[in-house]
Order: sequence, then C-alpha cells, then structure tokens
Amino acid sequence: MNIDFGFVPKHYASREHEKMKDVLMDPNGVGPAIHYYMIRGGVEQKNITVWEPGTVSGEYIKTYGHYHVGNLDENYNILFGEGIALLQKLSVDENGAMIADRVEEFQAIITKPGDKIYMAPGYGHLLANTGSTYFVTTDDSPVDFEERDPASFPGHADYKLVKQMRGFAYYVIEHNGKPALKRNPNYTEILKEDLGGLEVIE
Repeated sequence: MNIDFGFVPKHYASREHEKMKDVLMDPNGVGPAIHYYMIRGGVEQKNITVWEPGTVSGEYIKTYGHYHVGNLDENYNILFGEGIALLQKLSVDENGAMIADRVEEFQAIITKPGDKIYMAPGYGHLLANTGSTYFVTTDDSPVDFEERDPASFPGHADYKLVKQMRGFAYYVIEHNGKPALKRNPNYTEILKEDLGGLEVIE
C-alpha cells in the first residue's frame, strides 16, 4: 500500500454557517457554527459527510447544493440517520446553458440507512438532515487535491446557480414535528415534480 500522506491536511473540510447563508430560506436565522463536515477521499476512498441535526428558522440543516456539469455523476450511500435528498434538473436555452429559475424536473427522496441514490450528470442535488441525530453518507465524487479550477475538467460541480437562486426549488422544513416542503419563490416554473409524498406548506 502506497499512500501519499502529503494530502492528509486537505482531506477535512467543513461548511460554516456564514457560508450557508447564501442558500438558506432565512439567511438571518440562527444555526450551528458548522452545518456539516466532510472527509474527502475521492473515488478510491470515498467521501464521508456528516450533518448536524437541527433547523435554521424551521429549515432542516442541509448541504449547500450543486449542479453536475459535463461528465460528472455521483453515487450516495446513506449510512446513518434520517434525511431527504433533493434532485433537480434545470431547463436549458438554445445554447445549452442552464436557465437558473426554470426547473425541468424536481424530485424529493426520503432516505434511510442502506439506501443508495444516484446523482446523474446534468442534475443538481442536496441532502438535508431531518432526524434528531447526525446524518451520515458516503459518496464517490472525484476530489482534486491540486486545487485547480474545477471548470477546467470534463465534469465538475457548479455552485453558482444555487447561490443565485438562494437554494433549490423547495426548502425542506419542519412542520408539526415532521418534514415538509416550502416553495422557493425565486423559481418561476417547475415543469415536472415528484414530492415523495411530502406536504407542501404555503
């Protein structure tokens, strides 16, 4: 076994509350100092993500969310806790560029330990912790420890459109002690949706 320990300091990453304000339903809400933690191993070792439990102004702790551009897909395995995965695919214009506020397809998936979720090329995704414990997953997204511009790769993750729209088409919120969805008003149209049986709160 030949391991390059020079990359070890780069394996750990976290997403602080300050950075999550970009995509929160209530950017002024009070939340944990760190929303989730990542140990990045890439395709070979897998990436491990751990979410804090709780809510920010009623919205469950979630990942920032990103879109898969080009030849990028991911396989997620749910290890521990309760969560909901949101997947969405944006419409594209005549040049193939994604239209930020028009969703071609949206899906909410209630998850449990042992579930596997495939995130296809061209789709955006995020996961939210809806339980009272940590929520833990592994995934096989590639990691570039050289810290080159990801846009230079055939497939990469794009966070800009999620930031522009302040999150996905729906927020995952707590309502009467259980998960529900609340529409993000920044999106003008959702052409097809599968809400996974979740209630939508106006």
